[in-house]
Amino acid sequence: MRFTVDRLDHLVLTCRDLDATAAWYQRVLGMEREVFGAEQRTALKFGGQKLNLHQEGREFSPRAAQALPGSADLCFITAVSPADVVSHLLAQGVAVEVGPVARTGALGPMMSVYCRDPDGNLVEIASYLPD
Repeated sequence: MRFTVDRLDHLVLTCRDLDATAAWYQRVLGMEREVFGAEQRTALKFGGQKLNLHQEGREFSPRAAQALPGSADLCFITAVSPADVVSHLLAQGVAVEVGPVARTGALGPMMSVYCRDPDGNLVEIASYLPD
């Protein structure tokens, strides 16, 4: 039997300091922190997806073969302009690494701004271009 994948549900980030990482995503990207399960796990919800956070050295099993802080390259889509993204990042004390620059996403052309989270993960914040 063959099947197709419908969507991405969640990703897991391994963090040096789980609380600092959670606070950054809440403050900078407006994600909602959620504590769930008997183990009191931490997730960051946005839209219909979430990021599950694992504390380095205390990862939940099963886990990635190389669960390391700073090894992710993530792209998040926003409805605001790249100029607004840059202004917001700078107001939050977050350095813009690259951008705005033209990129191609899953749905076509977009403009992207890049920064890094507290663990050094590359975070791309993109806006799709109007048709």
